[in-house]
Amino acid sequence: MPNSVKKICLVIKDKVSHSLSPAMHNAAYKALGIDSEYTFLARQIKPEELANAMKNELRAPTICAFAVTIPHKETIIQYLDEIDSTAKEIGAVNTVINTNGKLKGYNTDWQGAVNSLLKHSTLKNKKVAILGSGGTARAIAYGLSKEGSDISLYSRNIDTGTKIATQFGCKLFPWDNRDEGCNADIIINTTPIGREDDATPLSGNRIQAQQIIFDVNYKKGGTQLLNLAKQNNAITIDGLEMLLQQGMLQFELYTGLKAPEDAMRKSLLQ
Repeated sequence: MPNSVKKICLVIKDKVSHSLSPAMHNAAYKALGIDSEYTFLARQIKPEELANAMKNELRAPTICAFAVTIPHKETIIQYLDEIDSTAKEIGAVNTVINTNGKLKGYNTDWQGAVNSLLKHSTLKNKKVAILGSGGTARAIAYGLSKEGSDISLYSRNIDTGTKIATQFGCKLFPWDNRDEGCNADIIINTTPIGREDDATPLSGNRIQAQQIIFDVNYKKGGTQLLNLAKQNNAITIDGLEMLLQQGMLQFELYTGLKAPEDAMRKSLLQ
């Protein structure tokens, strides 16, 4: 099949320079021998550019699907033609399928997070502290509520925190009380703290051995939060695992084929 008619998948975000999604998905296409049919690219779209891109560029017939990242996961909903029931309940979209110019939104973040956690622990009745109240926190709270977890939410934004807590049965606490979350079985950081620097939302001396510390961020050498967790013999999960798990689900939505986990994981580790 000529390159000119390849199906294009994208990741759209405000800053694309560090995105690992293209490498992960292109490795999957190559592993299954469909790299002549599909290619995955990164596309920078700033918040003020989203409306125009959704009206024109992203409905092009060559674009079959796109992944949605911060800061577009919630604002993109208003520009979609359809949204599946789970994404509607979550209130955030991270995956869009283009069918003849009609755009339908999905959310694979919640299942990606749950799958990452289930590799290490059951979730029913487990005490879980979620730090943050953005689109990723909404998705994870949805997934944990389905699993029967006891969720505490620590939010700087009382309005968004209240909405999540009300919808998904979480206990809501002010951000300044987040150290109290260190008594939880599982702590999940959904804020950008530590993504670009060595900041951490929790001090290391509050982290306990065998706790599960999950940071949705990823960076070379690990985030400061996860490095502190390792020093305290906690179980750690980083954003690469969640990226992989939700990316496999995206791949299957895009192509209808079973995702090659080993090839996708290897591409991220490299």
